[in-house]
Amino acid sequence: MQQSIDQLIKGRRSIKKFQEKPVDLEEIIDLLEIAKWAPNHKMTEPWRFLLYSGEGKEKFIEAFKATQGTGEEAAEKAAKKAAYFRSIPIHLVVIMPEDPRQKTWDEDYGAVSAFIQNFQLAAWARGIGMIWRTNDWIYNPVFREKVGVQPGEKIVGTLMIGYAEHVPEAKPRTSIREKLEIITE
Repeated sequence: MQQSIDQLIKGRRSIKKFQEKPVDLEEIIDLLEIAKWAPNHKMTEPWRFLLYSGEGKEKFIEAFKATQGTGEEAAEKAAKKAAYFRSIPIHLVVIMPEDPRQKTWDEDYGAVSAFIQNFQLAAWARGIGMIWRTNDWIYNPVFREKVGVQPGEKIVGTLMIGYAEHVPEAKPRTSIREKLEIITE
């Protein structure tokens, strides 16, 4: 049975543990096609993507590992994280242009964020979960170069995508009444 948009928004969760079940790449492309209907000023469509799946995930993992420093402790930590990354069916790097004009940059970032939310909701409706990550290593020039992010581009986030192994409980939200000021005169 189709969920209402209200139920879909309230029910969506960030997923950190995924089933080994692969996600069909054509379904991901279909979901991206749906998400592109996000509002974007002047129809600039300020997004581009790098999708890592199957053996291609190793390129993403190697780029991550290259940012983790040297030494035994760093290598152990990187190996543990790499094993986790391998367990995730798809990694999607979401990229936008960094326009030097602040207004355009803000509009582009808003559009890409709306795109990501559309993508998350459309995927959730089909039983596909994800988490939107903005870890510190996405800002590392080594990672950026290794994944092919060009000068003048920003990684808005990495989306880790798959079928949920575990769906967390909802965390409480503050009532909007506590954050809303109504001005009537």
